[in-house]
Amino acid sequence: MADGTRWRFALFIAGLVVLHFVLRVGLGLGVLAPDLLVVALLLASRRMRPGGAAGLGFLLGVLEGSANPTVFGAASLALSVVGYLGSRSREWLAGDDPVTMVAYFFVGTLAYEGLLYLLLAVMGAGGSPMALVIPAVFASLYAAAVGLGASALYRTAVA
Repeated sequence: MADGTRWRFALFIAGLVVLHFVLRVGLGLGVLAPDLLVVALLLASRRMRPGGAAGLGFLLGVLEGSANPTVFGAASLALSVVGYLGSRSREWLAGDDPVTMVAYFFVGTLAYEGLLYLLLAVMGAGGSPMALVIPAVFASLYAAAVGLGASALYRTAVA
């Protein structure tokens, strides 16, 4: 990847992270806004090595925890795992066709939501399993649609 393309992609990912906090915290939309941290992490991790993707996940988890102290350590660990697995997914998922990308974003967001639920339950802050299932499926579908749109937007802007 050329240096110019690398910097544009890094700025795109940073823009998604900033937009996440503007929508969720700045505008107060909370869960009504898509989880752009997971989308940004999943997009970036496909181009990174597993250790770097896990480190990026940790950093994004710290940022998420600073905005939402309830999930501070849990978000860091869950995003680290999702980043690592997202990076390793290159071995299983080839190409950037829409069906593959929707499945990638859906499964990645669902994995994050499930890990976060389990970690919060271990810490004593979890709710009932039904409180996870329905919102997690909708959040994953929402993130998959937004992730596909963001991926298409970046490819269009670079082309």
